[in-house]
Amino acid sequence: MTDEAPQRPDPRHPTAVKPIPAVDRQALLRLARRSIQKYLEQGTYPEIPTGSGAMLAPRAAFVTLRHGETGTLRGCVGQVRTRGPLADAVMRMAVAAATEDPRFPPVEPDEVPHLRIEISALTPMELITPDDVQVGRHGLLLRWHGQSGLLLPQVPVDNGWSRDEFLSGVCRKAGVPDGTWLDADAELLGFEAESWAETD
Repeated sequence: MTDEAPQRPDPRHPTAVKPIPAVDRQALLRLARRSIQKYLEQGTYPEIPTGSGAMLAPRAAFVTLRHGETGTLRGCVGQVRTRGPLADAVMRMAVAAATEDPRFPPVEPDEVPHLRIEISALTPMELITPDDVQVGRHGLLLRWHGQSGLLLPQVPVDNGWSRDEFLSGVCRKAGVPDGTWLDADAELLGFEAESWAETD
């Protein structure tokens, strides 16, 4: 998301973003793991590897960490605004997911080999109406009077939610009353995400 006002998309013509090649997906997963390891051990980030345009193109990203055996969440942090190359976003969000998610204690170095890493590369945020929200395609960001909450596209799928349940879920994530997405002061933004994990 840039500093420009979000535009209302035509659901028949979603924002075009070039798919990330498989080789770059794997390189980004390796970069995420290497970033966590190096930061926990040395307090520094690795160099961004050279790669195709997909890795270096400006794009926001979320990184999710799960326990490898149980699949339970261990951390998830991401960007809403695009601030630089996708590779840089992945590197920094991986470290943030391991060290800054307030829901969990920081990851210990001996935990890293047992983590499963998932990356979600986001398309730009765009205004969306509730009727245009498609479960499985869209992620949502809700803003209302200084409160905000974001859910990735896979969240309603994983939970078996309907569209209304998805909209209610993003209200809960924002810490606002259910149905706030109907308020005239609410800003509902939609986006799509290309997601992959180490076990893919």
